[in-house]
Amino acid sequence: MTDHAARPTRAHRRPPGGRRRTALGTLAGLVLIALIAGTGLALDRTDTATGTRRTGAAALPFDLPNPHVLSDSTHLVFAHYFPPYPLSLDNRPAGQDYYARNYLTPQGEQGRHASYGGLLRDRPLPVPPAAGDWQLANLEREVRTARDAGLDGFTVDILSLTGVNRERVDLLLRAAHRVDPGFRIVLMPDMTSLHTDPGTLADQLALLAAEPSAYRLADGRLVVSPFKAEAQDPAWWSQVMARLRDHGIATALVPVFLDFRANAERFAPISHAFSSWGNRSYTRQNNIPGDIQLAHSLGKKWMQAVSVQDARPNQGVYDEAGNTATLRSTWNHAISDGADWVQLTTWNDYSEGSQFAPSLHNGHTYLDISSYYLTRFKTGTWPRIVRDTVYVTSRVQFTDAGAASLQPQLMRPRPGTAPPRDRVELLTFLTAPATVSVRVGTSPHTYRAPVGVHAQDLPLDSGRTEAVVRRAGDTVAAVTTRFPVRRTVSVQDLQYYAVSSRR
Repeated sequence: MTDHAARPTRAHRRPPGGRRRTALGTLAGLVLIALIAGTGLALDRTDTATGTRRTGAAALPFDLPNPHVLSDSTHLVFAHYFPPYPLSLDNRPAGQDYYARNYLTPQGEQGRHASYGGLLRDRPLPVPPAAGDWQLANLEREVRTARDAGLDGFTVDILSLTGVNRERVDLLLRAAHRVDPGFRIVLMPDMTSLHTDPGTLADQLALLAAEPSAYRLADGRLVVSPFKAEAQDPAWWSQVMARLRDHGIATALVPVFLDFRANAERFAPISHAFSSWGNRSYTRQNNIPGDIQLAHSLGKKWMQAVSVQDARPNQGVYDEAGNTATLRSTWNHAISDGADWVQLTTWNDYSEGSQFAPSLHNGHTYLDISSYYLTRFKTGTWPRIVRDTVYVTSRVQFTDAGAASLQPQLMRPRPGTAPPRDRVELLTFLTAPATVSVRVGTSPHTYRAPVGVHAQDLPLDSGRTEAVVRRAGDTVAAVTTRFPVRRTVSVQDLQYYAVSSRR
């Protein structure tokens, strides 16, 4: 099996506290302000004349279909929403907020993350402080971002039944209905952190199910999709479903497994569909066709995990994602192997480095790329490329760095992941063949890229990467990475950073 043997227990996080600023936090804040000012990221909108949804100033290499075309598809796409990391934790300016002071600096939260160089390496794309109910407003913004990228909804990680993370689940359900009554929220009890009895869980799910945005099938059944469902046996889940029936709620159980093959047959009698959390190594996706075939042979739908990458400083491990290779591979398997639904894992779990949501280091890149594959998954037809676009992904440091001055405990490759590599990837979406000129640090490269989608790997080098796409002497796309690659680092950061020529 290629599924992860385990996933971290998602402990209930306390509300942000303490407002003391460290010197490093102040520096991080100044850097954030400069970077945010230079992103030039535009708001999403819909072209009211044509009904075609547009992202920013034609920021995608193709035009998303009419929203009704996507929403009418039986193929659904959700993103896993992780409540501990909303757009803002304290409604303060980006350079002074909780992310800058406590999560992105080794000294944050009274030094509790100092051994691994700080809790996070990236953060949500910052938003300005707002008046009124800013938490609800920010969740509405996230719902709009996901909807406008073509997503059908969120699977929301229910980490606890009380406290701040539960409150954010309630707010997310409200936000979804306020923004778009068609945007679905799938209730996902997280069985790595919920230690309760079937009755208590069912009673809490019934309260959440009262919100109109809680996802129900056409026959009225409430979709409940527990993470690590195998933490409890099918009899336990049958008790949950029986208690929900006492509340007048029929259930469609969609268990998400860490070990699907070991649990498929015993969960089949009580399940509507199956899913596996999957893994994030680009060379370890060969199990997907067999998993989907097994689910379908048992008469169940399949929700395929689609992922970008995984790097966890606080656990000391990372996967080799191969730039965008994992993203493209998991999407292509979902399309070609007959998945019924997709779950993007994750929308915003920055402690895993797995986020699709627009972030400071990646902008909208991973979400933009996903919208291309999402369109094919939902419509059955690849969208026509109408704007030449190049995406560049690379790490900002080398995998063989032996030390980080502010991080005593370094990450290591997860056992079984692909061998670490130091590469720059140019992912081109072209309307016709063109010449791509690239400078990686001081090293020049030139190659001919074909029409359509093409990935080109080049050796990583210190400094920035510049890419220019030319056709018949005209520049049709160009981009420069915003973060230079360095040999000497203060903290280890093995996420792939991304940039788009159209943003």
